[in-house]
Amino acid sequence: MTDVGSHGVRAGRPALTRLLGSLSPEDFARDHWGHTLHLAAVADRGGDTFDDLFSLDAVDDLVSERGLRTPFLRVAKDGSTLPESAFTSSGGTGAGMPDQVDDSKLLRLFADGATIVLQGLHRTWSPIRVLADDLAADLGSPVQVNAYVTPAANQGFDDHYDVHDVFVLQISGTKRWSLREPVLPQPLRSQPWTDRREEVAAAAQRPAHLETTLEPGDCLYLPRGWIHSARAMGEVSTHLTIGVHAWTRHHLATSALDLVAAGLGAEDEVRRSLPLGVDLSDPGGWHDDVEQVRETLLRRLRELPADELAATLHARQRGSARPSAVRPLAQVAAAQSLTVDDEILLRPHLVAQLQGEDERVTVTSRVAAFTLPASYRPALELLLEGGPVTVRDLGGAAGLDEDAALQLARGLLTRGIAVVPGSGAGHR
Repeated sequence: MTDVGSHGVRAGRPALTRLLGSLSPEDFARDHWGHTLHLAAVADRGGDTFDDLFSLDAVDDLVSERGLRTPFLRVAKDGSTLPESAFTSSGGTGAGMPDQVDDSKLLRLFADGATIVLQGLHRTWSPIRVLADDLAADLGSPVQVNAYVTPAANQGFDDHYDVHDVFVLQISGTKRWSLREPVLPQPLRSQPWTDRREEVAAAAQRPAHLETTLEPGDCLYLPRGWIHSARAMGEVSTHLTIGVHAWTRHHLATSALDLVAAGLGAEDEVRRSLPLGVDLSDPGGWHDDVEQVRETLLRRLRELPADELAATLHARQRGSARPSAVRPLAQVAAAQSLTVDDEILLRPHLVAQLQGEDERVTVTSRVAAFTLPASYRPALELLLEGGPVTVRDLGGAAGLDEDAALQLARGLLTRGIAVVPGSGAGHR
């Protein structure tokens, strides 16, 4: 199997570098990742205010023009999330789904001090989608992006913590943040703050570790578990939260245990019946059996091949996000008009691999698998290097004539594995 590394860290980590300012990604990884706050002020970031990513006009566009449906929007007020019926309704004839955002209801709620939360912007707003794709590649972990739009002098949520790391990007207005150290460092997704309400409430009464007012272009990094609340100041405040679902040692542990459990059926001693008339409430009756099981589990954990665990984790990583977007109609048109002198390249963020060593070779990725004769492997390896390649050179790598090279390239385009440079895939 050939891993082309299309999911790997890009040189320089450009998306992460944009957020960090003068702090290098290497220093961030050593000093902050997963455990310590980091604040990059707009001046430290060269004056970049993130105005290319989002704006108040973008909010109005999304909620009034796009037919947005839940759960892509929710509303909060006085620390609580409002029921969907408070801000949704049917779209009328031909669009009767009742979960569509009602801009009239939303107008009244926002005027009354409610916070608008736009969820999943990495799926619904192109500039944010591109940043999210690139940042996920830089971090090696999947990301999600929400926006919080809070009226002046209001607060959407009480003190709480998140179970994912967060980059806060202030877009418009100002917001006052209160940040406190975790009551549970690095919580898992199964350990939400609602399970520790009393501890969080008590921590919120203690002096803050940091009080700061974010202005447009400021970027704040919060590791998971850090307790926080934010309040808009004298005008409408909008910020993005980029949630980073970091891979953890817990992922390694659960994946390893799953693999071991799946193989226990091959163990004669594990398949043995427990004693006749066993009382499962009395551990003394099956002490020897459980010791045998423990020994077998430990042995199989020690013997678990690292590449087998890596394959399982890679499959989880591949399924954690989509590749960069493509335009289906434009993609088909590009395939139909393709010539041998045109260039194609691997679709960004595809997480592709080549599998098969004998008569067939298969491209596996975040889209459907594509299987070809093994003689095509050199052409696929050239494509999977990541740079633009002409159809002529692609075919030449596998000894194909021009017609066969065009057929291969068109197949790669129509299956969403390759794109034409400049077509906008991943960057529109």
